[in-house]
Amino acid sequence: MNRSALALVAAPTKARRKGKLRYTTMRKLVPYLYVSPATLLLVLLMLFPMAMVFRYSLMDGAIMTKDAGFAGFQNYIAIFKNPVFWQSVVQTLYFTVMSVVFHFIIGLAFALLLNTERVDPLVRSILRVLYILPWLFTAVIIAIIWRLLLDPNGVVNSVLMAFHIVDFKVEWFSSTRTAIHALTFANIWAGYPLYMVSLLAGLQGIPKELYEAAGIDGANEFEKFWYITIPQLMPIIISIALLDFIWTMQVFPLVWMTTGGGPIYSTEVLSTFTYKLAFAQYEFSLASASAMIILVISMSVTYFYIKHQQRR
Repeated sequence: MNRSALALVAAPTKARRKGKLRYTTMRKLVPYLYVSPATLLLVLLMLFPMAMVFRYSLMDGAIMTKDAGFAGFQNYIAIFKNPVFWQSVVQTLYFTVMSVVFHFIIGLAFALLLNTERVDPLVRSILRVLYILPWLFTAVIIAIIWRLLLDPNGVVNSVLMAFHIVDFKVEWFSSTRTAIHALTFANIWAGYPLYMVSLLAGLQGIPKELYEAAGIDGANEFEKFWYITIPQLMPIIISIALLDFIWTMQVFPLVWMTTGGGPIYSTEVLSTFTYKLAFAQYEFSLASASAMIILVISMSVTYFYIKHQQRR
């Protein structure tokens, strides 16, 4: 067979190979085309603003001056030298850790109550509605409710004075000694339903055979709870606790609507500290540096959450 004949035979084979390669390439690109709108939206609404904030944090007089110069890490150094920043860090950690711990304790207690068969089903249904109510309110409504309840002439002081627990009207949100505790209590009340609902779903998914086998082996109720219930719920507990830590550390509306960070910085948290730098003092470069610090802290906790999810 001469060369021209071989070329005629090989031409269709090469065309088929090219077509197959083009088809394979298109199939590999199709998934990326599907996610490209969401990726573009993510870049425009999250990554681009984050990059801009980081750029502002490295400038001197960002936004306020047209010829803002490069300041390097001077804004970060200024933030770290600010005593109010460190006070807000300590108070943010207290506010966050106490909220997460008591969210878990109260949520688990209510979940166990709603899961037990010793309570009448009708009563459990009513309690389920009542316990989930705080989750239905917005942060503004929650702030208004607790400002009214904890007012010096409010219901809480009236009840405490009626039972002779206190003999004067406590200014819960106006005193430097009680403001952070009152704010934390309000946030605990608002956030426990998430734990309650999640843990209740986890409890209902635990096989009853485990408890029956433990009872046959002579385990009491506490041992069943400690060696069966808690280990079975541990993946849910860790996931919710890490997410709750991230969300609570960035709480702003509740703090701003109740105390505004006062009195005398006694309830200042990182979110209100950053907000005041930007929109009260118009120090947008310092505010950007503070925002980047919050981002780094949140991302560090998010890293552990992702690692935990991968292990699961």
